[in-house]
Amino acid sequence: MGKTVKKRSEIDNKYKWNLEKMVEAKSFDELYQEVIQKKEQIQNMQGHIMSSSASLLSYLKTSDELDRVLEQIYVYAHMLCDEDTTNTQAQERKMKTETLNDDVNEALAFVRPEILSCPYDTVLKYIEEKRELEEYRFALESIFRYQKHTLSKGEEAIIAAASNAFGTGDDVFYNLDNADIYLGTIKDENDEEVELTNSNYGYYVGSQNRRVREDAFKAMYKYFGDFKNTIAAALKGQIKENFFYSKVRNYNSPLEASLFHDNIDISVYHNLIDTVHEHFKDMYRYMSFRKQVLGYDEMHMYDVYADLIQEKPKEIPFEEGKEIVLEALKPLGMEYISSLQRAFTEKWIDIYPNRGKKSGAYSWGTYDSYPYLSVNYDNRIDSVSTLAHELGHSMHSYYSNKNQSFINHGYPIFLAEIASTVNEILLNDYLYKNAETKEEKILYLTEFLEKVRTTIYRQTMFAEFEMLMHEKEANGVPLTEQEFSNTYYELNKLYYGPDVISDNEIRYEWARIPHFYDSFYVYKYATGLSSAIAIAYDILNGVEGVKERYLEFLSSGGSDYPLEILKRVGIDMTTKEPIEKALSVFEQKLQELKALYN
Repeated sequence: MGKTVKKRSEIDNKYKWNLEKMVEAKSFDELYQEVIQKKEQIQNMQGHIMSSSASLLSYLKTSDELDRVLEQIYVYAHMLCDEDTTNTQAQERKMKTETLNDDVNEALAFVRPEILSCPYDTVLKYIEEKRELEEYRFALESIFRYQKHTLSKGEEAIIAAASNAFGTGDDVFYNLDNADIYLGTIKDENDEEVELTNSNYGYYVGSQNRRVREDAFKAMYKYFGDFKNTIAAALKGQIKENFFYSKVRNYNSPLEASLFHDNIDISVYHNLIDTVHEHFKDMYRYMSFRKQVLGYDEMHMYDVYADLIQEKPKEIPFEEGKEIVLEALKPLGMEYISSLQRAFTEKWIDIYPNRGKKSGAYSWGTYDSYPYLSVNYDNRIDSVSTLAHELGHSMHSYYSNKNQSFINHGYPIFLAEIASTVNEILLNDYLYKNAETKEEKILYLTEFLEKVRTTIYRQTMFAEFEMLMHEKEANGVPLTEQEFSNTYYELNKLYYGPDVISDNEIRYEWARIPHFYDSFYVYKYATGLSSAIAIAYDILNGVEGVKERYLEFLSSGGSDYPLEILKRVGIDMTTKEPIEKALSVFEQKLQELKALYN
């Protein structure tokens, strides 16, 4: 905690990524002008894009060229700024690319309506005429899926104008959760007064000191309880927006509208909720066991994040963390490990924190660049896990870019967290199997169990809450604060079971969840982790052909709909099997944890 953060210039270059590889062929300014030229070329095609197979192919190829160059300078400028956010020159270049991106989108807004003005049969005929159009078949099919949900030019203009008046609910919540938030102060473990914030809440609610946990919990929910009516109005507005868009665009419901992009039937959403309900008993047993280990007569919501052991893992320098990750991921096969080694030898990774560097971690790059990753490694086991996670994203991008054309390389959000989480699970399994003490084994078992609790059980609870509130709106039930709070409170009791006291404050947890303003999104966390656990344990259990199928999955990019790509690695999310597989591992790990205490 007391270490001084170094300046960027004080970090050894061997620990920095090499972004200059992204623009070594042409300068930033040359690439910037190239984007403008390509934009003007497409503008000159207006009214003629669909006139022949040759003109459609010409547009698609020019569009690819524009997008590749724009992506190149946009990503480069943003990542350069992330190195040191105090660098004003980098900030200016970043803002310049954001403006350029907006200008391109506005100038080319005519394209999709023009393409959709033709029947899809025309497109199929053009593909037969021009073999080069075959690589665009899926992209064109994806566009034409929206044909019945796309309105006339005049109606689309009205909706576009109306959209400027929407989003207020999200804005209200954002300001209450960021700009205006003040949670007050609490006394920490040393009885010193500290300000509670969104950033440090997780630390204090997980404190070994029960009084600190309770104080943090109550302070957090007092704030959101005080603003419950305002936030209820904001969320109600978001739900009404969802109904407006789904109705005018001819969807049967907001849920159907949200899942349409990924071509996912609403049965997948219901299937997740139903399957988790069928496995509540395992969650209840876990909560009961935690209560027993912690030695409490009553277990409250502020106790569910408490560590079961006092011992903290030793520090792990980066070079050691790197070797741990490489060893942990060996079950993926030598081809994967050989490709992964390039991240270290070719300087894909920006490793250490420096003054002004963007916090957190991410993987990003372009079709033509390395799949870079930024971490803020601090020698803790969490940093090793983060490294494995972000390398998963980067390897997904590496294989997708290597095996797909530009138009098909980008994998959908529904699949985005699977490769990263497979890596985390393999790392967790490796650390558990190689732990030298009972306390370490307990640490890694509870880490896995907590991941399932917070990502499958808890995110499914959020998903069910969203579904129920939209159903109430559809049935004419007034969406008051009491309706939100009572519905959430009953769900919380249902998901956590009889051994956890659902304190009154938890009825306001719905009011602090930002994802509710990106409706029907959170279920992807639960399906993603379920898929990742099923894949990882197939790999660990040596299921025949699974490594090859997994590499095929990583190589698929966005060349098909997400559920179809998942089927290539043996995961069928239209069934209960992947979720049941994941929750059976949860139950198995719980039994192993109990055995360590007996």
